[in-house]
Amino acid sequence: MSEGVKLYTNKPKKAQLKSSSSSSAAASYVMGSQSTPPPPPPPQPPKESFAKRYKFLWPLVLTVNLVIGAYVFIRTNQKDTSKAKEENAKDVASTLGSTTAGEAVLVTPSSFVTKPVKLQEPISEDQQRELFKWILEEKRKVKPKDSEEKKRIDEEKAILKQFIRAKSIPSI
Repeated sequence: MSEGVKLYTNKPKKAQLKSSSSSSAAASYVMGSQSTPPPPPPPQPPKESFAKRYKFLWPLVLTVNLVIGAYVFIRTNQKDTSKAKEENAKDVASTLGSTTAGEAVLVTPSSFVTKPVKLQEPISEDQQRELFKWILEEKRKVKPKDSEEKKRIDEEKAILKQFIRAKSIPSI
């Protein structure tokens, strides 16, 4: 066993300590020359980040996310279209219920019954002028993105100004 720190009841003198330490050092030197010290442990590779360690999983994760997103998007669109079809079917059923028992009606998806268009009362000239003024104000607020859009907006504003200044406004 190697000599470590010893506790003495009586303190040894310096001369005794020097002689014992030099003899133990010489003994360890002699013993060290006979056998080789064990090799140091191999250096550990630097720890890689999570992303680099599992880089083969990233394409898989992105693909799965894309598929789930597409599924949810398509699923919501199908629900919206199915609701619209149900509403159309209810309209058709209500019109079929209004027919007499002696009549047979063949209903195809392309022949939905449409309601007749109501003719609205013509708008007075004063209301049309107010409407044109409002449209002109809105056109003035618009900020064009490029020169072509600016030219188009300027032409529309010129037409609106002509309608506002005219004595009679043409009927629509």
